This record gives sequence, C-alpha cells and structure tokens, in this order.
Amino acid sequence: MKTFHLTVARVGENLFDGEAQFVTVPGEDGVLTVMANHEAFVTPLKSGTIRIEDAEGKKQEIEWEGTGLLEVSNNQATVIL
Repeated sequence: MKTFHLTVARVGENLFDGEAQFVTVPGEDGVLTVMANHEAFVTPLKSGTIRIEDAEGKKQEIEWEGTGLLEVSNNQATVIL
C-alpha cells in the first residue's frame, strides 16, 4: 500500500512522525480519512480519537480533548493538537 509522511504533534511533543498508510481524524464536520496522494486541504478538528496505520501495518490510536488542525499537501499530513 502507498504511504505518506504524517506528523501528529502538540506543543513540545511529537506523538507520531513517520510514514503512514492512513490517518482518520475527527473533523468539525465529521470523521475523515487521509491516504497517500490525497488532495491538498486544511480543516479544523475537534476532540476525539485519531487512528493511524503506519507503513508496516501497525495501528495506533491517540485520544485527546480540545481543538486542532489538519493540513494535507504534497503527500504529507500534519495534525496539530
């Protein structure tokens, strides 16, 4: 499966930084999934669970309360919490 570079961070801490097959995030308008070569966009996030499947197929979940931002461009995605 194709991969993209994913960074998930909050102030002073990287929660994930590497190649991923997909990431699913709780957007303000609903849950969305980003995969390799996704169209560029920026969207606000709400509290919930981020689900990641890395390049080797290992799954990880990150729970958090608050708001955030997802930015996707050039086969990279950045989540700021």
